[in-house]
Amino acid sequence: MLLFDTAPLPRTDRAEAFRVAMQEAAAPCRVEHREDPGAMEARMQAWPYGSVTLLATDATRFRMVRTRRHVARDDGAVVALAFQHRGRGEFDQLGHEQHVQGGDLMLVDMSSPYGFGCATGGGSRALLVPLDRLGLPVDVVRRATPRLRASPLHDLVRDHLQRLADAAPELSADPGAAALGTATVELLRALVVSAAGDDRHGPEVRADTLVTRVRAHVARHLTDPALTPAAVARAHGVSVRHLYKAFAAAGASLEQEVIAGRLEAARSRLASPAGRHRPIAATARACGFADASHFARRFRAAYGMSPREWQRAAAG
Repeated sequence: MLLFDTAPLPRTDRAEAFRVAMQEAAAPCRVEHREDPGAMEARMQAWPYGSVTLLATDATRFRMVRTRRHVARDDGAVVALAFQHRGRGEFDQLGHEQHVQGGDLMLVDMSSPYGFGCATGGGSRALLVPLDRLGLPVDVVRRATPRLRASPLHDLVRDHLQRLADAAPELSADPGAAALGTATVELLRALVVSAAGDDRHGPEVRADTLVTRVRAHVARHLTDPALTPAAVARAHGVSVRHLYKAFAAAGASLEQEVIAGRLEAARSRLASPAGRHRPIAATARACGFADASHFARRFRAAYGMSPREWQRAAAG
């Protein structure tokens, strides 16, 4: 959903309109422009994932400052997890200073003063999560802020957030968007606990987020024929029996989710321009199926037609 765009605005109105948009979309703050305010260009979009929101901001050079006075005016405590889509950002809060670029995540406790700027212009993507949805004390969030990069979960969560942002128009409109938001909050909670080194919440978070973490692992290794329940269990330090119990408690089946993911990947490849001229067996192998006949049976059961029929329908 488009929140703000400078394109149709008179140059004299752009800076004030951007300030108002930032306050309404994110939080009360002061906006400082690093160039002629009339020359600024900005665009803001937001997509809901249940109780959390993904905010995309693309703008020329600016800096936002959130003071104690701004914090006092705000109603609810929010945590933001963000990364730079392009450009480089500078973040400072509670004595922690960080350059945010490329693969770096930034964790912001919006109940405390902070500053964020982009000296080169660029774009940021931020997931806004109410603190009560995160289910962790604010001191744990603050301990985690300077330590995110040290967590082994950092890149997993970064990749997940990137995909959430890249496909936001489609994903946020999907019937499963709220459930996806819930799963994303669980991943964020696991990252915060891991980075903070919090022994009090670690075991319960690891248990609560096992299915979510396994699903993310499966998505990254979907085309690997060696993606077996035993391999997945080893990667997460649990027994196969424990893994099955966790999925059963979530009303799901690990094997069925792997098969469904591989079938959807194969269906997409078969319909692509290159895939329409590729042998069925080659597509099956590329999507993790060792046996082409087994793949064909599964495909027909799932979609009501053979892979060849789907390939021809896509070509027609």
